[in-house]
Amino acid sequence: MIQRLKLRLVACTAVALAAAAVTMGGATAQTKEPIKIGFSMALTGPLAANGKQTLLGMKIWEEETNAKGGLIGRPVKLVYYDDQSNPSTVPGIYTKLLDVDKVDLVMSGYATNMVAPAMPIVMQKKKTFVSLFALDVNHEFKYPNYFAVLPTGQRTKESFTEGFYQVAMAQNPKPTSVALVAEDAEFSRNACEGARLNAKTFGVKIVYDKAFPPGTADFSPIVRAVQATNPDLVIVCSYPLSSVGITLAVNEMNFKPKMIGGAMVGLQATVFKQKLGSKLNGIVNYETWVPSEKMMKPAAEFFKKYQARAGAEGVDPLGYYLGGWGYAFAGVLGAAIEGTKSIDDAKIADYFRKSTFKTIMGDWSYGPNGEWTKSGMMQVQYHGVKDGNDIEQWRGMAVQTVLTPADLATGKVIYPYEKAK
Repeated sequence: MIQRLKLRLVACTAVALAAAAVTMGGATAQTKEPIKIGFSMALTGPLAANGKQTLLGMKIWEEETNAKGGLIGRPVKLVYYDDQSNPSTVPGIYTKLLDVDKVDLVMSGYATNMVAPAMPIVMQKKKTFVSLFALDVNHEFKYPNYFAVLPTGQRTKESFTEGFYQVAMAQNPKPTSVALVAEDAEFSRNACEGARLNAKTFGVKIVYDKAFPPGTADFSPIVRAVQATNPDLVIVCSYPLSSVGITLAVNEMNFKPKMIGGAMVGLQATVFKQKLGSKLNGIVNYETWVPSEKMMKPAAEFFKKYQARAGAEGVDPLGYYLGGWGYAFAGVLGAAIEGTKSIDDAKIADYFRKSTFKTIMGDWSYGPNGEWTKSGMMQVQYHGVKDGNDIEQWRGMAVQTVLTPADLATGKVIYPYEKAK
């Protein structure tokens, strides 16, 4: 009897010691100096609807990573500041992150206009720089340690509107003319340059090609001028508030080209979808991800978690445009840290150049200039959208059809545009 009690006491003591060792080991990992990852983010201003959902995706990645013990035995900490959707704030933010906060690694904010001003600071410090939704920013810089999270492939500028032209030129008779309308900003200038190149490739005559200043409030004169040229196609390259303004003006003036859309940022966000409602019907525009059955499968658990928190966080309730990309954006840097067992910028950059990243938003690898080797850009048409606050219509594919690329297509275009009105 005494012998059995002794054996039981020894066994219990061993279990207790093992549990204490595990607890102490976890505590040790969590008390180590965190890996600090710094960036700016648009949390106010016209890009905030997208920036805030990006940040929630990144915070979910941070929390999940730390719950699993962090990276290379250290917790991770996101250090960020609101860039107010204003490019002039960005250089100061990155200088502070690197010189005052002493972050270990940096990532970009959201959008081309916010990424470009950070490049000189990042390059001077020889930091690896992963960017989010920045169109062709590295074309001029040619910085070897730059890597984009944006599915444009190697034909960066053309990628936003190439599918639009492909759909248009498959119609009978083929359209022959196009009007190009662009906001005078970094992204939209780049996208419009791509639209010009595509017009030449597809043999479409440009009958209107003008830019308008950021902050434009009245789009009626612009739409009227475009309408006067009687184009078959209209491609708009714009940021969110301008995209909304142009869509409203097109509907108010009953303008009906054969196809309209292309590179309008903002229409992907739920807040703008809800605001515009049926006025979206017929528009053909770019998308980077949609909740189709095929694309949702690897991302379903993330979106359950995101959507459960969206209300309390005051962000896009669905998160389909930037929530998932924010999670993947942080995740690829985390994969590089784990893959190299290091926070050394040169080693991480080398890992990016040589690796294929598998994420909830798809798989990709990098080619020249830090751009994806293959494009994943889509063109989607809206149809049957109802007015009001019916958010459920956006959870699946009932009111949107993927037109290109062929391997992701979910249906055919409604052509011309007025048939979908």
